[in-house]
Amino acid sequence: MSADPSGIDDMNPNPAEDPKAESTPADAPIPSPRDSYTKLAMRNMVRKPKRSLLEFGLTAVGLLALLIGLSYLTR
Repeated sequence: MSADPSGIDDMNPNPAEDPKAESTPADAPIPSPRDSYTKLAMRNMVRKPKRSLLEFGLTAVGLLALLIGLSYLTR
């Protein structure tokens, strides 16, 4: 793998020459990253504990019913 002798790198074009590159002023605020799915789920569990416990219970009962049903069918 040798470097291109002309000094032109096709993989990394110059952003000043790229018409699609976005220009932002130096004093523009940096947007904060969006919260992750896990963080949002934890926040919802704190805000609505009754609903979270209900959904957890329904999931546990459904999973147990599925496992018991499968064990009954495959005995």
